[in-house]
Formats: sequence, C-alpha cells, structure tokens
Amino acid sequence: MELYLLKSAACLVLFFAFYKLILEQTSIHNFKRFYLFGSLLASFLIPLITFTSYVEVSSIVPIYSEVIPQLNHAEVEKTVNYWPFVLWTIYALGVLFFSIKFFRNLFSLIQQIRKNPKYKNTPFINVLLKETIIPHTFFNYIFLNKKQFENHEIPQEVIFHEETHARQKHSVDILFVELLQIVFWFNPLFFFIKRSIKLNHEFLADRAVLNAGAETSDYQKILLAFSSNAATPSLAHSLNYSSIKKRFTIMKTHTSKRAIWLRSLLILPLLSVLIYGFSTKEVIQKNKETTELSHQKATKAEIAEYNKLAKKYNAVDIEKRIIKKNDLERLETIYKKMTEEQKASAEPFPECIPPPPAPDAPRVRKGEKSDIPPIPPSPPEHIQENSTPQQNKSLQDVTIYYKNKIITLDEAEDILKNNKGLTMNVFKNEGKGKVILSEKPVSSFKDYMEKETKAPSAENGNLYMAAEAPPAPIADPVEYVKELGKRGATFYIGPHKYTTDEAIELVRKSKDATIDVSKYPEVHLGGC
Repeated sequence: MELYLLKSAACLVLFFAFYKLILEQTSIHNFKRFYLFGSLLASFLIPLITFTSYVEVSSIVPIYSEVIPQLNHAEVEKTVNYWPFVLWTIYALGVLFFSIKFFRNLFSLIQQIRKNPKYKNTPFINVLLKETIIPHTFFNYIFLNKKQFENHEIPQEVIFHEETHARQKHSVDILFVELLQIVFWFNPLFFFIKRSIKLNHEFLADRAVLNAGAETSDYQKILLAFSSNAATPSLAHSLNYSSIKKRFTIMKTHTSKRAIWLRSLLILPLLSVLIYGFSTKEVIQKNKETTELSHQKATKAEIAEYNKLAKKYNAVDIEKRIIKKNDLERLETIYKKMTEEQKASAEPFPECIPPPPAPDAPRVRKGEKSDIPPIPPSPPEHIQENSTPQQNKSLQDVTIYYKNKIITLDEAEDILKNNKGLTMNVFKNEGKGKVILSEKPVSSFKDYMEKETKAPSAENGNLYMAAEAPPAPIADPVEYVKELGKRGATFYIGPHKYTTDEAIELVRKSKDATIDVSKYPEVHLGGC
C-alpha cells in the first residue's frame, strides 16, 4: 500500500509540474481542463498497470544445503508494534476533519438556496442574498446581492461570466477534487491542483465573455470593480482578486496551432516514461518441459484424419478386422497426442489391431511347430534335496526360483551361503523340473506360484515387482499366453490393456493370433 501511494504521488507531481511549466500559460483552456482531470485518474491507474513476462526454466531445481550454526537463544519478550494503529488513527482523524469541513460548506450553500429568494432565469437560478457578496456560482445557482441585482447594478458581463461556470458544469470538477482531498488529505499537492483547476475555470469563463463581444479593456475594468479578497465558499466559483493578474495576462495570450500541437505531443513521452517507471513488472517462471507437453495437442486436421480411419475400421466386424500397418501407426500417433476431451468426442479406438511386425521378436502361430525346445528340461531322478547347488551337479539342468525370480546356479550358491535358514524344495514330477529356495517348505510349485508368491500383474496388485524373463516360445499360443501371464506379463491390443484371462480367451477364439514379446513385459497381441 505504501509503495502504491508513493508511486501515485510521484506520478501526480510530474503531471502537475508539466502543467505548470508547459501548459498553464497557453490559451488551450478546454484541453487544460481535461488534462488536469485526466492526470488525477492516470496517477491512480499507472501504478496498477502490471507487465508480465514469462521465463522458461528447467524442471531441475538446485538444492542448496547450508550449515546453520547453533546459537543459544535467550527468551525475548514480545513487543507490540503500535505504529500501524497510531498512523491509521491519525489518518482517520484527518478524513473526519476534512469530511466535516466539506459537508459544512455544502450545507451552508444548501441553506442559502433554501432561505433566500430566488429569481429563475431558465436554465439558471439567481439566489438573491441580503449580504454584500462577490457573485459566485454553484452548479446552476448564481449567488448575487439582492439590492445590486434589483437596481441593475450588476453588469451583464459579470452575469454571463457566472452563467458560463454553470453552463460548463465547472462545479463537477471542484466536487471531484474536494472528495479526493478528503481521502488524500495528507498530500498537499491536491490543494494546489484544486487552485489550478479553479483558475482554469476562470480562464474559460473570461474567454466566453470576450468571445460574446465584450471589449477586453472594459471587461478588465469590470473585473477590478467586482473582484475582492473576501472569503467565499470553497465549493463555489467567484471573482477573486488574487487571480486577476494572471487572468489579464492570459486574455492577451494567443497560442498558435503549431505550438498547441507541439506541447500536446509532449504528453506522449511523459506518459511513456511514467508508465515504464512506475508500473509493476512481474516475472513468471514456466517449466520448459511442461510447456512443451502442453503444446502437444492434436490439431483439428489430425482429429478429422483419426475419425475417418477409426470409423472405417470400426465398421468392419471385429473378427474380420485387419488394419494396415501404416494406418495403425497413424492411429496410434494421433491418439497419443489427443487430450482427454478430444478422446471423449472422437471415434473409439479400433479394438483389434495387428501390431507392426518386429523382426527380432519370436512369434508363434497356431498350428506351427517350434524348433526351440521348451525350457527348463525335466529334472533327473537322482537330485539330492539336501545337497548344495554346487554339490548337486544335476541342478544345472533345472530352473531355480528364489522370491518368484529365476536365478542362476552361482546366484543360488551365494544366496544359500548368506541365508542359512533357506529350504531347497525340489519338484521332480510336476511339469518341468524346478527347484525353489524359500524360508518355509513349499507343498507344490503351483501353490507357490498362485498363493505364496503371486506373479506381478494388475489382478494380483503387485506391479511393483519385476517380471520374470519371457519363456521360450511354445507351439500352442494359448499355453504360451498362460505361461507369460504367470511370469507377470501385461497384454495389449493396440493401446488397450487386457487381463491374462481376457487375453487367453481372445487367442483361443482367433485362428491367426500373433504374440509379440519384443517389448516384454508388455505383450502385444495381433489378429484377435
């Protein structure tokens, strides 16, 4: 708040200094009126202007650590800061004082209007007072001495001068400044600005009288005769003697159009300097990576292309649906770029999509025979359950499991050395030969895989575990999918994820299923 008040006051000082040095002695009174009024508004608005600049920063934030010395803090009594309360109290008293002064002057004018006779001269009303006063104006009310008015002792030039104040609504400007002076009573500059505004009003009224045909010398004599230093209400305009000298000087001044344009154009650099110097600069840091991602959004043309392809393939029965490789790649590319709102309003992604061929990936089709023998082989009959892996050479021909992972013979030896309480469970006649190292005896390999150490999958809720290595291809795709599911694989058709049971059903129904394990543990199914 304090910074705003200082900036606003500085702007007002510069605006007013420009007026006193460049504009006051010119004859462009209408322009000066709006300049003074506009400078007040600009002084309040310029500090509120905020220029925002965006700076891209890396998402990596440096972390600084510093050693804070340990200090012995003695208990310090908390002190209450009374200064804000004192300052606000002083400010409130100042607002109250100037408010009372303003409303007292306003009430005095209203009382004079109500209690004294009035002479209506549409659209102006002459309020006739018994006291000897200087003619003055408040809105459409012109206050005159009753005796002088009835005896026609008041020159027409004086009455026309006061009517000009009423006609041009000069009282609005005075009320506006008076209200600002109440709020900003602590700023003495408002007192000088109010005087300049009133003086410019007199310039405007004088020019109106002279333009109506009055002689300059005669009018100046009339002003001298009716001017006085007597006190008049601060809310009214009067023929005050203190401003006569300046008014006489301005009456004889004529500013050329060229000078008017040059002085008016000087306001532009002044305004630019004030905006640049007293506005607020705000720097906002943007994450570079987040900005780049936010720009990755599918365009209207891409969405139209996606909808066209998706509609084409969704119209084909899912069992007969075959998508070309180029179309598939294009669908997936656009789909990944689309936002959630775009996906909701677009065509659904075709459910069954052949994945792009992976040359290095082993594939097995239904009905084909694999030259690769299934692993691991069945264990020999002479495995000794109580022997160590290195002592029992037959263990080199079986698969060894530890914590649901396949390990090598050397790894098993190290584990048994470091964990004396482990049990070596040998399963000779259940499927393929397997040895399980565990803390507790295992009843069967199936019970171990399904209950005690579940394979990592979405169903088991332990996706944090690392998946086993993929098994060698099996001639029967259904059995191969089952084995992959046991080892923690996740199945996809296009961008959609399926459970192991759903994948088994899809492969069982398909006559030309393909299994792509090139991105294991992600397994992509095709031809479903």
